[in-house]
Amino acid sequence: MPAEARPYHHGNLRAALLDAAERSVEKSGTEQLSLRELARVVGVSHAAPRAHFTDRQALLDALAERGFGRLGAQLKVARDGAGPGFGERLRAVIAGFIAFANSRPVLLDLMFSAKSYGDKAQLPAAAETLAVVYDLIGDGVAEGALAPGDPERYGLLLYSWAQGLASLIASGGLQPEVADSLVSDAVSTFIRGNAAG
Repeated sequence: MPAEARPYHHGNLRAALLDAAERSVEKSGTEQLSLRELARVVGVSHAAPRAHFTDRQALLDALAERGFGRLGAQLKVARDGAGPGFGERLRAVIAGFIAFANSRPVLLDLMFSAKSYGDKAQLPAAAETLAVVYDLIGDGVAEGALAPGDPERYGLLLYSWAQGLASLIASGGLQPEVADSLVSDAVSTFIRGNAAG
């Protein structure tokens, strides 16, 4: 259909653009992402995406926000489905993070490199997702499993470690089945190294 004949309106254009953007990013990376191309894929005029995203960066930020929302939901399910012990909950959350990272590696890179990452006003889902681990660390301190300390510092260490492990798996440098035992070992080591006196 020629561009001039494409409709401007769409039933749920924002969601359709984000779906198409996520597929494009996972297939070709963020550098190839174009609002004009997404409009073509979705079947609307090239001007239609501007009603939802002022520019490419706004689309990338929205995609990162959506990714953080999904990751946060996955981490909560992992935490809530784990056993009652702090170590069990922490293992489940870290394993949930790694599973998400392995299923959407490019999206995860985008999420943690988003220009507005850390800006709670711009990416509130990022703060909510990080809070899942920070709150869990707080629980560990309250339960006496961890020595008192800064939950954000503990959390950032865990996220950094988990993201590195996920990168090794994604690059083929580590088999996923090895990661499971490494998660258990690392969480045990983390708890022992930061145990309350």
